[in-house]
Amino acid sequence: MRGSLRKLPDVPNPSRPTTVAIGNFDGVHRGHQEVIARARSIDPDLPVVVVTFWPHPISVLTPDKAPLLLATLERRIALLKEAGASQVRVVRFTQEFASWSPATFVERVLEPLNPRHIVVGRNFRFGARAAGTPSTLADIGQGRFDVTSVALVSVGDARTSSTAVREAVAEGRVEDAAAHLGRPFGVDGVVVMGDQRGRLLGFPTANLVLPSEYAVPAEGVYAGWLTRQSGPEAGKRLPAAISVGSNPTFDGVEKRVETYVIDRTDLDLYGVEIRVEFVAHLRGQVRFDGIEPLITQMTADVHRCKEILRRLSPDGDVR
Repeated sequence: MRGSLRKLPDVPNPSRPTTVAIGNFDGVHRGHQEVIARARSIDPDLPVVVVTFWPHPISVLTPDKAPLLLATLERRIALLKEAGASQVRVVRFTQEFASWSPATFVERVLEPLNPRHIVVGRNFRFGARAAGTPSTLADIGQGRFDVTSVALVSVGDARTSSTAVREAVAEGRVEDAAAHLGRPFGVDGVVVMGDQRGRLLGFPTANLVLPSEYAVPAEGVYAGWLTRQSGPEAGKRLPAAISVGSNPTFDGVEKRVETYVIDRTDLDLYGVEIRVEFVAHLRGQVRFDGIEPLITQMTADVHRCKEILRRLSPDGDVR
């Protein structure tokens, strides 16, 4: 799986004034999208430069408490651009960087971006010991740039945050995760060779084994979509039944994401990068007493997936 980049994207400093949006932006959820939307609306004639950090600050400051990541860095950059970023500036987060004062942060990170406006979430903190707040930023920038802090977003009674998304994903509540994200939660990776049992059972699957630092839904069966990133049908969302787990019926131990594209046995996806999106949770993982009960349940799972995805498909066509 891509995402742990050794070399961060090299983006030239802008030559004209900009609006800058700052945040960690892991997952690019609705709250993050609101920050970028506000940045675009302040002065539509100015490009919006989004500043994000890699790796996750907590993984550097307190590694034992590092949260699971919601997306690869490449995916984060793509989502930020989809949300309205003209340019994404990735800042490598290190212990040295974490020791900078708020004023040094502004001088070294923000001033080269030629900011006229800066937009942050209301809970944004920066500088050594997280001493900087939106008010600190406004004080430092007085006469050079203005600062807008954006209120946090809620879905129903729940506050939207990367933590809320992680918790929903970990518990298999992918519908709740999607409500906070504004889209289905997904994982990216390159298809690896599996045990090929699915093909023998009539349900060939594309298998992903994901690095431990990334969030994966709770073990179970889900309805969702598979999108291949290159080759035939690249970019097309294909309806899928997804199993997350270790194949307890066959005494498996390695956790995988196994995705069956519904009614398709003609796909050759080995070595292909794909995205798998989780739409609805069907059931938990079960150990079956033999192959026949497993096939019966898989057939029922695929039928339920079809029903769920048909309701979500614009033309109702899920074969």
